[in-house]
Amino acid sequence: MNLDEIKEGLQKQGYIANDNTAMILHYSLLLNKPLLIEGPAGAGKTELAKAWSQYLNRELIRLQCYEGIDEGKALYEWDYQKQLLYIQTKSPGTNEWSATSENIYTDEFLLKRPLLKAIASDMPSVLLIDEIDKSDEEFESFLLEILSDWQISIPEIGTIPAVSIPSVLLTSNSTRNLSQALRRRCLYLHLDYPNEQRELEILQIHFPNLKESLGKQAVTFIRKLRLEKLKKHPSISEVIDWVNILEQLQVEELTAEVASSALNILFKYQDDCQHVLEKVNQKDWFDGILHS
Repeated sequence: MNLDEIKEGLQKQGYIANDNTAMILHYSLLLNKPLLIEGPAGAGKTELAKAWSQYLNRELIRLQCYEGIDEGKALYEWDYQKQLLYIQTKSPGTNEWSATSENIYTDEFLLKRPLLKAIASDMPSVLLIDEIDKSDEEFESFLLEILSDWQISIPEIGTIPAVSIPSVLLTSNSTRNLSQALRRRCLYLHLDYPNEQRELEILQIHFPNLKESLGKQAVTFIRKLRLEKLKKHPSISEVIDWVNILEQLQVEELTAEVASSALNILFKYQDDCQHVLEKVNQKDWFDGILHS
């Protein structure tokens, strides 16, 4: 496996990676170290994890983080209803707690959540811990044992070592600072929005018949939008949806009228739509796209 193979493999999955991205993915695999990917929302962090799992032909196990997430949702839970049913169906006279407790705290009653599922799998997987910045510092601390020692501790059972080591990708939109302890355990990659050439290549993968002049106008337009002060800049997936509409409408040239009619595909806030609409209606601002 080399950089060209990784880039070509990811491209076949619809993801255009540069040398730095391919290199750090390779290093994380060689070192069995998690990869922390930071960057703005919509820059392609989650899509990279999906493409990586497809390229490696591994199952993608995804843990979506959110405020208040805990071990029960991320690691494991005991199937209390099944345990209760087991206790109730035991024969009279064999209901001593010491014997019962040994039987109900076994793998049969363990509900594996994403983290445990990833390290308990017979085959290596790709574990995506998505938007880790939405969790709290306590959850970060809880992750450290898994990410450094590849094991977990369950009080009723003990320490469970990994059967296989997953390729772990953590993503962050940088909404808060992550702990130094977590960063030390990870390799690091920053993903920003693609430049115009790379975004054009992304569009050409999704739309092989895209007229080159329209594609260039589209990515130039998007580039200018991302330089504006907006609540949320257009993500790559939103740009793909937008160009999909342009193709279906058989648009051959991006005009101010066409751009104005499809702003709701690119933006999710009325203030952003209004701001961009004012820019589009400024002839000098928009003419720069057609003559770039």
